[in-house]
Amino acid sequence: MDYRWHWGVLLQPVATGEPAIYVDWLLSGLANTVELTLFAFALALVIGTAFGVMRTLPNRIANAAGTAYVSIFRGVPLIVQFFIWFFVVPELLPTAMGDWLKSLPSHPQFLIASVLSLGVYTGSRICEQVRAGIRARPPGQMHAAFALGLTRAQAYRYVLLPVTFRTILSPLTSEFLVISKNSAVASTIGLLELSGQARQLVDYTAQPYESFICVTLSYMALNFVILHGMGWIRRRTALPGMIGD
Repeated sequence: MDYRWHWGVLLQPVATGEPAIYVDWLLSGLANTVELTLFAFALALVIGTAFGVMRTLPNRIANAAGTAYVSIFRGVPLIVQFFIWFFVVPELLPTAMGDWLKSLPSHPQFLIASVLSLGVYTGSRICEQVRAGIRARPPGQMHAAFALGLTRAQAYRYVLLPVTFRTILSPLTSEFLVISKNSAVASTIGLLELSGQARQLVDYTAQPYESFICVTLSYMALNFVILHGMGWIRRRTALPGMIGD
């Protein structure tokens, strides 16, 4: 293979004139990826839990709303959702809010749209996991909660959901990992996360192998941290006698 390896290019000053070296671009992309992953997963967890609970309530309207949410956001390609959140939604908001959003610096605009896109999309997947986890609980748990005088909301909060989250920690870990990888789609609307910075680095240095090897190792390191972090949570919250514990 006629290719000249040049790892030292990562330590050279960038050609744009800014006070940085090329590896700083990769570190900036990694920081953006971590930021996007954490915010999007937090949003997905909140939305997915809310709609997952709605899909298990004895209420037709709540069930219909949860079903519609899952059907819409799981059925539309992720990249299309990115474009909708970034280009379309600001135009549909009230004028003052839309103008404020569009007046923000570019990075916050890209980040907000990316967090909403990834969070809402992944939330539709977590919704089904929460619903399945709640349905897997024996009916006697809810009956026992009612017998103790708890309301339905209290029964979900103190009885069903704590056990459900312990049960679905493995699929939640998978969703966390998927978000870190799906974050690469954010580069299509301008957010320079890891893959976006790598492409920019290739454009300026013409050293694609070095760039994408560094990006690959960065994703592997991020996934390693997520896996071990979620594994620690699983060990700390394990209940004796539960499946997988």
